[in-house]
Amino acid sequence: MAGTHKLIVSPYLGEYVVLQPGSEGGIKISESKYQELRHASLAPSWFTSAVRTFWGADIGEGPLTDTVLVKPESPYGYVRATYELNLGCNYDCEHCYLGLKRFSGLSWPEREKLLYILRDAGVLWLQLTGGEPMIDRLFPEVYGLAYELGMMLTILSNGSRLANPGVLELLTNCRPHDITLSMYGATEESYDGLTRRRGSYRLFIKGLAAAREASLPLRLSLIVTNRNEHELGLMQAMADEWGIPHNSFVNMSPTIYGGAETLPSQSADHLRKRKVFTGCNAGHTFFHVDPHGMASICKIGRDPQIPLIEEGVDGLARLGAIADSLLLRQGGCTGCTLSGSCGTCMPLVTLYRKAKSPLQNYCQHREREEVNQQ
Repeated sequence: MAGTHKLIVSPYLGEYVVLQPGSEGGIKISESKYQELRHASLAPSWFTSAVRTFWGADIGEGPLTDTVLVKPESPYGYVRATYELNLGCNYDCEHCYLGLKRFSGLSWPEREKLLYILRDAGVLWLQLTGGEPMIDRLFPEVYGLAYELGMMLTILSNGSRLANPGVLELLTNCRPHDITLSMYGATEESYDGLTRRRGSYRLFIKGLAAAREASLPLRLSLIVTNRNEHELGLMQAMADEWGIPHNSFVNMSPTIYGGAETLPSQSADHLRKRKVFTGCNAGHTFFHVDPHGMASICKIGRDPQIPLIEEGVDGLARLGAIADSLLLRQGGCTGCTLSGSCGTCMPLVTLYRKAKSPLQNYCQHREREEVNQQ
């Protein structure tokens, strides 16, 4: 059974925070108060008062370890990670960036080892994804141990398994920080057409209703393609009626193998100009792990990889240098002098170029004289 803690106290990027699984926000504390909590047997009065004021929660007067998990400091500096449990999925969405969605992954002993590696790396926020993570046979075990180890969990899902009693009980007892559900249309015709699975819309509605009934923290990602673009307004209206925060996902990318089969689903009218890419923390405070325990800087920049099961947490020491080499523009796209205002990171540019994508899909400069003169 997953841990029973109600609160997590943790280092976070040089600071110290108190978080409650399933709740927004948190409390920032000083290093001295963090150290006090690390060694306290009972909750100090300032702590119980702060928790009561912020969350309206009473943690009681028993041993601190009964309700509070205090995470130790890690020398590695990683605070976020994503973990693909499995690339397999029960849908076959025409826009999916995973391409070949093969069912394969680690055994339980290897997954258990991986989760302890993530803990030792300092990971506080862990995103569980796939494929569809909730159809993975070891999802309950992975989720339960990650929760027990003091990770704030987020889940990316299509919602098709949310009404499953076992899954619903797990998520209700050990609450995630949030669950982001992909929404593929506002009608059964569009939804099932995009997923290429009959009945997927009804599963989504059923899972959504069950999650709302259980008061689980939900978000919606409204997937906009040329198949359902006419329903975006209706999808937004439905999300508003449900009272669920939402955003629109509109830019289709090639597959992780550089395949172009996803690109025809792009809605030309909804191709969004990206913000100027000025760098990110991929590989430095954040990393990605695929179903085989291979760590990379992110979901897009998957090569080179580090075999975590073989090398353990010390293997992550190489990720920073890998990130710096992958994210450098190295002269830009064939010498483009506009790279300083480009909105696409180089790993994603590489996939678009492998897919021989039309330039407008990833280069949104409107004045290309300098590009064309190269």
